[in-house]
Amino acid sequence: MTDPQTMSGPEFEAALRELTGSTRAGDNLGCLACEGCQRCRECTFCLESKGLARCHYCADCAECVDCSHCSKCQGCSTCQHCALSDNCVACAYVVRSTGCTGCNYCFGCVGLARRDFCILNEPYDRATYFAIAGRLARELRITLP
Repeated sequence: MTDPQTMSGPEFEAALRELTGSTRAGDNLGCLACEGCQRCRECTFCLESKGLARCHYCADCAECVDCSHCSKCQGCSTCQHCALSDNCVACAYVVRSTGCTGCNYCFGCVGLARRDFCILNEPYDRATYFAIAGRLARELRITLP
C-alpha cells in the first residue's frame, strides 16, 4: 500500500475502493453466535437484526447501538429489555414507545425523559402500571420483556 502522505487522489480512491470492497455489504464483523443478522458489528447472540453495533441478545432490531435483550426496536441506544420501541436512549423495559430518554417501565409513551411507570405519558404507581400494562399487552398480543 502506498504511504498516504505521498498518495495521489486517484491512488487514494483506488485504495479506498479496495478496502471497502474487502467486506460484502451484508457481512457482520466481530459478531459471535448471531443468526440471520446483516451489517452488525461486535454483537453476540442476536437474531434477525440489521445494522446493530455492540448489542447482545437482541431480536428483530434495526440500527441499535449498545442495547441488550431488546426485541423489534429501531434506532435505540443503550437500552435494555425494550420491545417495539423506536429512537429511545438509556431506557429499560420500555414497550411501544418512541423518543424516550432514561425511562424505565413505560408503555406507549412518546418523548419522555427520566420517567418511570408511565402509560401513554401518564404516571402510575408500580402495581397499577403492571396491572394495566399486563392487560394491554395481552389484548394487543405483545410479549412484555
